[in-house]
Amino acid sequence: MNNFFFNNTYVAIIADIKGSKAIENREIIQEKLKMTLHNVNNKYSTYIGSKFTITLGDEFQGLLFNGEQILPIISEIEQEMYPISIRYGVGIGEITTHIDPEIAIGADGPGYYKAREALEYLKQTEKKKQAGRANIRIEAVGKRQPSMELINSIFSLLTAIKDSWTERQRETIWNMLNYQDSQNEVAERLGITQPSVQKNLVKGSYYEYKDALGVVQKFLSEIGRKDV
Repeated sequence: MNNFFFNNTYVAIIADIKGSKAIENREIIQEKLKMTLHNVNNKYSTYIGSKFTITLGDEFQGLLFNGEQILPIISEIEQEMYPISIRYGVGIGEITTHIDPEIAIGADGPGYYKAREALEYLKQTEKKKQAGRANIRIEAVGKRQPSMELINSIFSLLTAIKDSWTERQRETIWNMLNYQDSQNEVAERLGITQPSVQKNLVKGSYYEYKDALGVVQKFLSEIGRKDV
């Protein structure tokens, strides 16, 4: 895969909550989302060009200088908001207007156009009940479609694996991914036995999931700006 380094290239993320109108206690969910985005903005501040901001009741967006922290940021939001489901459209391209570092509202350009395009694609795919659905899609300006389609295919596989997890498998796999230590330590944190951890990891396709994440992370880490 080729590097994607350009002087005025940003990574725009536009996301929305699935089925938000049917969610009970929407005010509580929105407050939780506000706090989650606040924590993300603080934790990843050196990577964020414009802070993640709620733009509508069920939609939020942010702007990153590069792709290095796309997956960690999405993963953190996903885990904090679970079991609420969120779609993520990721766009790679220029931002042609002024960027306010404090709030991701008002900026415009191909990066945001592509993020919106990716998000709308996910919505339409869900409506058509097509196979291979994902909760993340990435689009880029320029002749990079083969690489984008490869990554989006991996996102679909990752979503299929996540959708197959039981609650215990999800808890075990997220714990393993977050701490990156031994099965014994995961077992101690979760209050279960090491054989149970091993069973959950194998049944939940943890090792395949982790390998696929690594491939995507390597690709996304090549996306960024030369001047940052």
